[in-house]
Formats: sequence, structure tokens, C-alpha cells
Amino acid sequence: MSSAQVSKKRKFVADGVFNAELNEFLARTLGEDGYAGVEVRVTPIRTEIIIRATRTREVLGEKGRRIRELTALVQKRFGFPENSVELFAERVENRASCAMAQCESLRFKLIGGLAVRRACYGVLRFIMENGAKGVEVIISGKLRAQRAKAMKFRQGYLISTGEPKRHYISEAVRHVQMRQGTIGIKVKIMMSHDPEGKMGPKMQLPDNVIVHEPKEETPPMMPPQEEDQGYGGYDNQEGGY
Repeated sequence: MSSAQVSKKRKFVADGVFNAELNEFLARTLGEDGYAGVEVRVTPIRTEIIIRATRTREVLGEKGRRIRELTALVQKRFGFPENSVELFAERVENRASCAMAQCESLRFKLIGGLAVRRACYGVLRFIMENGAKGVEVIISGKLRAQRAKAMKFRQGYLISTGEPKRHYISEAVRHVQMRQGTIGIKVKIMMSHDPEGKMGPKMQLPDNVIVHEPKEETPPMMPPQEEDQGYGGYDNQEGGY
């Protein structure tokens, strides 16, 4: 019985290979439809694969035809039993804060022949106008001359290390096959804080300082003063002046 069980090490490696291959397949197939990532949920009954994209209508296809084709391909490739895997499409709320979607957008701009600087500044402006805290775009390869070089475009505020990076930074890398060679695209976006968690992370940055409004000060209660009786407020004693 124990020999049939898969060790935890092998299971984690197998899950990682499955996620990587599935992500690469969907990125190539749905790149033009704003593919922005995939999430796999394993339940005792079936395996649910949620595809995140900016244009879910194109992912689903006419009357759900395309999503059924993708389900059949995934089922056949990874050897899932019949009706044990199901694909869903989830729309990305804020396209500007998704690095994968912006990387694909920049990739298609460069394939279309747009100048590198113009394409990058257009992406930077779009991201910053839609509420991002900061953005960095790096293009590397043979851009114009025969010699390869890297061009960096930055705007706003970006963090690079620590635990907040896992929550605030969205990062993606893509490659473009151009006539002069391969060009690499790297996009990093720092999202803004959102208390509801829809447009950005709920967690506050650790160095964020909140200055509270001062409370309204109420004047202290003074004891009631007695009316003056005589000179200086002293009672007239017997045998006074």
C-alpha cells in the first residue's frame, strides 16, 4: 500500500511541472485575448481550472465552443478521466494592474512595427493613469543596431524586496521573435492599496504612516463659583470693620 503512494517531493515537482506546462500552453493559445494567468483548484470530485483574461468573451467562444475545445485538449494532454476537469474564464477587473496583460499588449505593438520608445511610453502612461503606484518596463535585445542593449523605462514608486513585494508587485516576462533576433520584454507594476481587495492588495505597506485627525477637545468642567459676599469674596465676620 505504501509503495503505491507518491512521496510529497514527487507530488510537488509533478504539480509544478503541470502548472508550468498548462500556463505556457494557455499563454500561447490565448495571448491575443489578454491572457493574465491561471489558477488550479483540486477538489475530491473534479479539477477546476480558472483562466484569468481581459477578454473573457473571446476565451469562451461562440456558445462556449472554444472553452469546450480547450477542456478537451487539457483532458487529453494530461490524462484526466472523462468529465473530471472543467475550465472557467474569469475577467480581470483592472487590466492596467495586470503585468501579463500589459506584456502581451506591448508584445503585439512591437510585432506590429511600432517604435520601441513610443510603445513603452504608451504602456507606461496607460498604467499610471489607471491608478498604479509605479511601473518599470525593460526591453532588451537588438533594438536598432546590430549590438544588443537594454532600455529601461520607469515611472512612479516601486519596491524591489521584502514580503510586501509578493503582494504589491505584478511581474511578467515575454519574448518577441523579430527579424533581427529575439527581444525580451519585462514589465513590473506596483499596485495601489485597496481596502476591498479588488483593484489592489488589502495589506498596508509596513512603512505606511497614518496620521489620525485630532479629537475635538472639550473644555474641562469648572466647579461652580460662589457669589462674592463682601470684600474679596470673604464673609463678613462678627466684629468687622
